Amino acid sequence: MSSRLPPLNPLRAFEATARRGSVSAAARELNVTHGAISHQIRALELSVKAALFERGGKRLKLTPQGALLLPAVTHAFAEIAAATAAMTRPTTSGELRITCVPALLSFWLIPRLHLFTEQYPDVRLTLIASNDEAYLHSPDVDVCLIYGDGNWSGAWAKLWSRLELFPVVSPTLLNMRPLRSVRDLRDHVMLHGDDGREWNTWLAAADASDLQRGQQHFMSDARLSTEAALHNQGVALGDTITAGSLIARGELIAPFDLTVPANDAFFVACRNEVLAAPIVRIFIDWMFETLESDPMPELQTSARTIIRSRTSKSEPTDRKSEKNGFQPVSAPSRARRTDRPQKRKAKA
Repeated sequence: MSSRLPPLNPLRAFEATARRGSVSAAARELNVTHGAISHQIRALELSVKAALFERGGKRLKLTPQGALLLPAVTHAFAEIAAATAAMTRPTTSGELRITCVPALLSFWLIPRLHLFTEQYPDVRLTLIASNDEAYLHSPDVDVCLIYGDGNWSGAWAKLWSRLELFPVVSPTLLNMRPLRSVRDLRDHVMLHGDDGREWNTWLAAADASDLQRGQQHFMSDARLSTEAALHNQGVALGDTITAGSLIARGELIAPFDLTVPANDAFFVACRNEVLAAPIVRIFIDWMFETLESDPMPELQTSARTIIRSRTSKSEPTDRKSEKNGFQPVSAPSRARRTDRPQKRKAKA
């Protein structure tokens, strides 16, 4: 039995004609003339020494020999197309090791992890909750989702999102111990996700730097302080990216209409030498695409607006509201926002 294969172009013409049912349709698909397709089919029939189509009738019909050949040709072309695509497609399999700010990992990345898995099922992720800058230079880590100023020598970094901070509290705790004004914070436990600078910044913006504080708890990162707020342990500082969904579901409440910008921001970063790796690029691109296509819900605050400056004597005010440091409004208002969804400072 001869192992010589028929020529490729006649096989393409045969497969397209059999699939489309006419020479004219095959010619349009392959962008050649009607005569060229007819010539290629005749050449193939001479090569295999058999008629492949029954002539006559409006629609071509395969002969038994043509029906025998078509499945093998169709399968072969499909395999060639798949192999060619695999050669040109970036490698999207293997293990990817990622460090991530704990609050961002818990409240943003993990709830969306299935979206990445569905798109790249052959990528195995190792996730490490950390904001340690040392991982930027570790050969054991591929990508870092990190909070900072973006100035890290010897590493590539791109701004992912800026953050805005605001107090959050559980509805259960708010019902037991109301927050009618900023001054009422002294009757609540203040939960810190850092060394206290975040709350100092927010209180200064609320003209309450002199607030006499009650009990305070300090925690290593914003994930812990947010979880403590969820468990009715006190008032934490939140943001739309780590607390936005919790607020939208009613698990947390933003009691005041005041946000303050965080000093730093979220960055996606990695070592320069791994940036060109296809598996690294697909994850970095996915992070930015997901943030763009899945923005956090609008921040809805309770009906309190912080008074930033003293009211003029000529303007009528509610004396009790002025004393307490807030002005009631008729409907939930939105916190001050930047040009992107507002997000919250996170720490290691």
